[in-house]
Amino acid sequence: MIPTHDRNLSRRNFCLCCVGATGLAAAGGWLTPRQAFAAARNLVDLIRDYAAKTPIKVHKLRGEVSILEGSGGNIAVLRGSDGKVFVDAGITASRLRILEAANGLSRGPITHLINTHWHFDHTDGNQWLNEEGAAIIAHENTHKHLLSAQRVDDWDFNFPPPPLAAVPTEVFSSETTLSLNGATLHLKYYDPAHTDSDISVGFGEADILHVGDTYWNGIYPFIDYSTGGSIGGMIQATEANLAAVTGSTIVIPGHGAPVSNKAELSAYRDMLVAIRDKVALLKQQGRSLEETITAMPTAAFDDQWGQFLITPALFTRLVYEGV
Repeated sequence: MIPTHDRNLSRRNFCLCCVGATGLAAAGGWLTPRQAFAAARNLVDLIRDYAAKTPIKVHKLRGEVSILEGSGGNIAVLRGSDGKVFVDAGITASRLRILEAANGLSRGPITHLINTHWHFDHTDGNQWLNEEGAAIIAHENTHKHLLSAQRVDDWDFNFPPPPLAAVPTEVFSSETTLSLNGATLHLKYYDPAHTDSDISVGFGEADILHVGDTYWNGIYPFIDYSTGGSIGGMIQATEANLAAVTGSTIVIPGHGAPVSNKAELSAYRDMLVAIRDKVALLKQQGRSLEETITAMPTAAFDDQWGQFLITPALFTRLVYEGV
């Protein structure tokens, strides 16, 4: 049984959501970092099981852009005469539900898929979307990571390389622009942040920015140090996001409540900076990781941000690793 919070699991879905749901009954509450890592040994199967039964919720925005919520990261869909353009692919087990939701937006074919980074919960559906006719576009580091086996140490998990059909065929190094469905899509690399492969996707005319996993709305973020992520990079990416939006811009986070804005993004930046600074000071004072966790440097933010699987202790550890 999943406890109720201000935002329930369906609105806070992310790559480890099903680990938390599976472990809650046994643990009697939120998992500890150690329990979460132990559960993550079966991460892929758990994600597939969760995605296979979770409804896909559609959020219609503007400029023919919608969000599909419920399969891994938040998926954006742009419809129009050039076919449907997906930003992120979700989990393969959601295929039928994703297709049903997407066909409810438009009966046109799926012609393009953009990956915001390499992680499983954003690329697992690459193969079937390619089979539907989608050309896959991503940063060159996403292409590199999907060509070989990858390990995420903090999940204690080894990801095998996917089939070649799942590997992006159109890659870029810094930024590129696409013109599709009467819209201008601007793809821009962040430099290492959540991983070393993160990009943003801007829908120019609609004033919408999908920022992938550089932003987790209402929950502490995961940082993948195994493939180049860092707390400093996350803050730098968030500053870039803030510089790219206005008060009227719709911001799509990788996880959490899928429709956001500059004010919420600014609060996320402030949280990251404040916790980074507190943890850095404790580490400079010679505090061990355990002593730093005990000092509760996240306390001022835990009620709002710490009520999910990335617990205050786990997030403190992730920040401590990077300062």
